[in-house]
Amino acid sequence: MMAEQIKAGAEAAGKEVLYCDLSEGVDESAVLAADLIILGSPAMGDEILDDPMEDFYSSIEGKLSGKKVAIFGSYDWGDGQWLRDWADRINAAGATVVNGEGLKNHLDEIEDSACQALGAL
Repeated sequence: MMAEQIKAGAEAAGKEVLYCDLSEGVDESAVLAADLIILGSPAMGDEILDDPMEDFYSSIEGKLSGKKVAIFGSYDWGDGQWLRDWADRINAAGATVVNGEGLKNHLDEIEDSACQALGAL
């Protein structure tokens, strides 16, 4: 739901969008060529990235130097530590996280306007 709202915000702002679902495969080079890379993942288990995103992120992590990245995700319990950890990893890779610690929403409280604003960056 968050990804769809982020996409809607980007399109409403006139941005060109490459929208990818990891389950359908992703062109890594196209993602890395983007002006802004927006990545999202729900928190899993002990507040870690879900497996498909962890695998994809690990594959591009060493290629992010100098890139602008935004992150988002949903959680059911905890306080969003997985996003703070992810932001730290992105910064350590030499990229800039343009939205601080990321946009996090509780599963029951998805804020469409915040998601759309992220897409409009």
